Amino acid sequence: MINNNNKYIDREKSWLAFNARVLQEAGDESVPLLDRLRFLGIFSNNLDEFFRVRFAAIRRLSLSGDTGEKVLGGISAKQLLKDITAIVIKQQSESLKILSAIDKKLQDENIFMINEDEISEDQEAFIKDFFIQKVSPALVTIILNDLDEFPILKDTVGYLAVKLVMNAPKSSKSFLNIGNKKTEIRYAVIEIPKTINRFLVLPSKDDKTYIILLDDVIRHNLSNIFNIFDYKSVSAHMIKITRDAQLEIDSDLSKSMLEKIATSVKDRRIGEPVRFIYDQKIGKDTLSFFLSKMHIDSTDSVIPGGRYHNRRDYMDFPNLGRFDLLYKTNEPLPVCDLGLEGSILEKISQKDYLINAPYQSFSYLIKFLREAALDPKVTTIKITLYRLAKNSQIISSLINAAKNGKKVTVQIELQARFDEASNIYYAEQMQTEGINLIFGIKGLKVHSKICVIERIEFGKLKRYGLVSTGNFNESTAKVYTDVTLFTCHQQILKDIDKIFDFFDVNFRMHRYKHLIVSPHYTRGRFYKLIDREINNFKVGNEAYIKLKMNSLSDIAMIDKLYEASRVGVKIQLQIRGICSLIPGVKGMSENIEAISIVDNYLEHSRVYIFANNGNPDVFISSADFMTRNLDGRVEVTCPIYDESIKKELIDTFDIGWKGNVKARYHSEKLDNKYRVRGQNPIFRAQLETYNYYKNRTQNLSDAIKLAELKNNQ
Repeated sequence: MINNNNKYIDREKSWLAFNARVLQEAGDESVPLLDRLRFLGIFSNNLDEFFRVRFAAIRRLSLSGDTGEKVLGGISAKQLLKDITAIVIKQQSESLKILSAIDKKLQDENIFMINEDEISEDQEAFIKDFFIQKVSPALVTIILNDLDEFPILKDTVGYLAVKLVMNAPKSSKSFLNIGNKKTEIRYAVIEIPKTINRFLVLPSKDDKTYIILLDDVIRHNLSNIFNIFDYKSVSAHMIKITRDAQLEIDSDLSKSMLEKIATSVKDRRIGEPVRFIYDQKIGKDTLSFFLSKMHIDSTDSVIPGGRYHNRRDYMDFPNLGRFDLLYKTNEPLPVCDLGLEGSILEKISQKDYLINAPYQSFSYLIKFLREAALDPKVTTIKITLYRLAKNSQIISSLINAAKNGKKVTVQIELQARFDEASNIYYAEQMQTEGINLIFGIKGLKVHSKICVIERIEFGKLKRYGLVSTGNFNESTAKVYTDVTLFTCHQQILKDIDKIFDFFDVNFRMHRYKHLIVSPHYTRGRFYKLIDREINNFKVGNEAYIKLKMNSLSDIAMIDKLYEASRVGVKIQLQIRGICSLIPGVKGMSENIEAISIVDNYLEHSRVYIFANNGNPDVFISSADFMTRNLDGRVEVTCPIYDESIKKELIDTFDIGWKGNVKARYHSEKLDNKYRVRGQNPIFRAQLETYNYYKNRTQNLSDAIKLAELKNNQ
């Protein structure tokens, strides 16, 4: 039996292992070249958010004087911070090697990334004009030496730390001894504008494409920026800071929740620094100056990096018209028997439908809301919103409904991490249009993805609605895999309506006949489902558990799965991100296998399947098996009753499970080993899932044509 101390993997280290899988995609030479840059950007963006949230939380615990060992599973907060920093430094080093390798491959494709020292005479005039017209007016440059207070550096932008060695000695606070003379040193900081694309594509020459980073455009024009100073030399190196993103919510009862969140988001800009990254070639005196002025000490993560930071910008690297260097775009497929031209409500009244985006079109969801907005028989629309697209068609549809006299109720989560400002903007917009807004429940985030509409048919109220595993966001629906159930099941929709009642009167616990709802029922219900599989196995009935989710870190839930494994229940886990469970350990988890698929799309859907002695129970959910989802949020898990949709979800789970190209094993070593292919042919799960839906569409089309042919004979 395994030692009790080795039953679980630390969730932070498991998350870093997930981000290492993203980095593996950037380093994979079989991935199209420009997509490799995109994965580098995703890796960097993920790391930024990790430091702003998780690292910051552990740092607060460390500074509180609490060792944190109970919370962190036996490791002290201080030691965990050190371990994380060591892992990140190693990963950052690897990412720089990968970027260098990609750069060489780009050159083979006649794409050249140049810096300010490699600008040709032909490019000089173009860059100078671009700087004067576009960059210079947007620059914020601050001379630091004589300021009483050091300026607040934002954690969402990059900066150039500038050192000016002056020609003539002058009265100054900062001097450098050179021989017997004192030479004045001035320091400055330049904020790299976010309003300008980071990558400037230069005029092509001899069929060669040249790109220069905005950072280097600025470096090339330092003499222009500092021309009022009499300096001997000037140097600029990139620095980047990450701040604690914890929101401090004001307890002032006179303020609305909207005001409190808005104030807290503004205050986030002065959060404590938790990470400082710098160009390794920066001068020691310059580095010391900035660390000292910013009060960054050993409790913060100080990480040496390369010449460029904010590599998340690579997510938006220009395609250059080189679609041969990108993954082929598969057009979203139609859903069998569900058109976008006729009435979608009429179709849903007859049977349930499932949308699996991005394999299938997200447009059905927009169509659902737009039709409801115009339908004279629709009286009410209720929906939860978590993360929204930049120019949200969801919001425009809801406003359209309100203008058509519908009673529209929107529960919008103002504390959706890093989307607070966007959600505040949309909330104010909807408020102006007369939409009834609910801003959540104290102490609980609303993470469920549900919608219900009420329609009067033949004098009676009839409900239509949907439950989803993902956000109602048409932008992320292009790259996140999520399933959405359209249903007219009146009892399920009555349960959804009860959830909106709970938002209004949340001191009352509702009973739900069909839905499994956090924070009150999810944990207990899943325990019972696991117990049923255990009991079925003991008496010789068919028993298995298949779970697909983003993260598994709740210790009690892991223990329950260990219990099922010890009895003999076979458990298959597809977990994209954090997996604190250790699979394959004799006497504890030998009947559990766990994989992670990281590929072109972000695996985001949650699907839970229990054998139930040959009559499988299948659920879709907004909840992962994390403590926050089970006990600290409003989450919805929905049973699937339609047998064809059940089969579809089981089929697609099994397709994912057969994957042997982009699937890695979860293990205690966190080594991200790829699934062994053996004698099996190449099976790329996401591509095969698309083919699965493509074949279904074709088969239906063939069946319709055959039926029409028979009718015409």
